[in-house]
Amino acid sequence: MKRDTQAGINPFPYSDSNKRYHTFEYYLRQRFGEKCARISLDAGFTCPNIDGTCGAGGCIYCLDGSGSARGGGELAEQYAAGIAAIQKKWKCSKYIPYLQAHTNTYAPVEILRHIYKEASSLPGAVMLAIATRPDCLDPEVVSVLVETSRSIPVLVELGLQTIHDDTAVCINRGHSYSVFADGYHRLRDAGGDISICIHLINGLPGENKEHMIASARSVAALKPDMVKLHLLHVLQNTPLHSLYLKGAYTPMEQAEYVDVVCNQLEYFPPQTVIARVTGDAPADVLVAPLWSRRKTAVSNDIDKELYRRKSFQGMQFSP
Repeated sequence: MKRDTQAGINPFPYSDSNKRYHTFEYYLRQRFGEKCARISLDAGFTCPNIDGTCGAGGCIYCLDGSGSARGGGELAEQYAAGIAAIQKKWKCSKYIPYLQAHTNTYAPVEILRHIYKEASSLPGAVMLAIATRPDCLDPEVVSVLVETSRSIPVLVELGLQTIHDDTAVCINRGHSYSVFADGYHRLRDAGGDISICIHLINGLPGENKEHMIASARSVAALKPDMVKLHLLHVLQNTPLHSLYLKGAYTPMEQAEYVDVVCNQLEYFPPQTVIARVTGDAPADVLVAPLWSRRKTAVSNDIDKELYRRKSFQGMQFSP
């Protein structure tokens, strides 16, 4: 019987703690038998929204790629350094190499095949995570992903951010929702041991609570394997930073963010893994909102709000 540390019994089935949503940690323990650690890697990719193929400068919030991995030598060296950092916090023997920086399907297929093989062969790797865009999933690339998944489970981190095309234009995303849908279904229909994680960002310029919930409901209808919910951060030296300094952009408040996330969680299928309920930003470049540094506090507030509502993931989901 699952006990809720906040009170009584937790009604959510995909949990063995007080969490009323399907956490990534729970998923990994069910699949691999123990907690696993992601190791962020930079394989030297660029992005079609940076090199001029579909745009220049990247999304307005982007600062040199989409993650903490920025350069750092050969993949094996980055991986070893990442494991060493993890081992200082907690012991772990299973890892997920995460090709995170920029768009990691944006290269000739032979280069992709070589990099994926190298990353999936790293010691202790039990899954390979690959961050990309939906407009970089042509049939040849999808075939390489399926091929890779025959030797190791593949998790494709697919950036959507919003279903609203006017917002996508505002943030210089470089593709529409219809392009996302085409890429998603092409990958979903390809088969193989491939899981898809869709990313959404809350707090995008011009969006309100209804916009954000609408994005979540549309994504929920796709019944994705996983979802990541991010908070929009203002980082130094980005176009978003310029808007913020001019007073043209106001970040979300913590209570507002918690309310939106809890509403979104209610619409996702219970089986969908919620791989993240907020995001990271390097402290040295984070401008706002500063409350986002307190990730544990944000997560705890989400737990408390779901309990207060007597709610849980999937409560509003209609199959």
